[in-house]
Amino acid sequence: MLNRLVVIKTLMSQKKLNNYLEIGVHNGHILFRIKSNFKIAIDPKFAFDTIRKFGKIILNPYNLYNQYFEKSSDAFFAEDAATIIDNKKIEISLVDGMHQYDFALRDIENTLKYLSDDGVIVVHDCNPQTKAASGTWDEWQERNEAGFWNGDVWKAIVHLRSLRNDINVFVLNCDHGLGIITKAKKENGLQFSADEISKLNYEDLAENRQQFLNLKPAEYFYDYFKLSNK
Repeated sequence: MLNRLVVIKTLMSQKKLNNYLEIGVHNGHILFRIKSNFKIAIDPKFAFDTIRKFGKIILNPYNLYNQYFEKSSDAFFAEDAATIIDNKKIEISLVDGMHQYDFALRDIENTLKYLSDDGVIVVHDCNPQTKAASGTWDEWQERNEAGFWNGDVWKAIVHLRSLRNDINVFVLNCDHGLGIITKAKKENGLQFSADEISKLNYEDLAENRQQFLNLKPAEYFYDYFKLSNK
């Protein structure tokens, strides 16, 4: 089954992408499985300790190279990015931080500033299937964090497809919606203003899911990047 880990690992192995940035690391479920000698991990509060870090180095020696930044992604880009990334350029990034339109959009646009020309940004939680899953952080907290929470990350996809002409954006219909962003010719776009996007709701998405997200079947990933799925 195609998911964000498979997408990242496949791009790394077949496209030879290496320098990795992950926003929203939490317990390291994805980070610790990535084999790269340049990994940047960002999260306001990591859900693991030094002992677990050591154990993960034993399981995957590439984790020795991890650079941990326990702070907000906004703070990382303001305080550390220019020095840490320098001229290395990010080649692949997972954006899985706060699942809100404004946060996700800042994370994506900040990452784009440091992305290599052939780099790829993978954005999680772009295709909520229920109104509850697309609700606010406060609403999810009121449910005692019960059920999936994708938030309104999908609006960041609509924003980019409406207001950026220098990138190509689509969403793979798998793993809660995987947004794929590359510095490539824009294949189609939307015509919303930022004000109009802010007023969109889940019902609008449900009625226009294919159009809003440029939604693609999971297998399109292999076709788009000219990869083998064997």
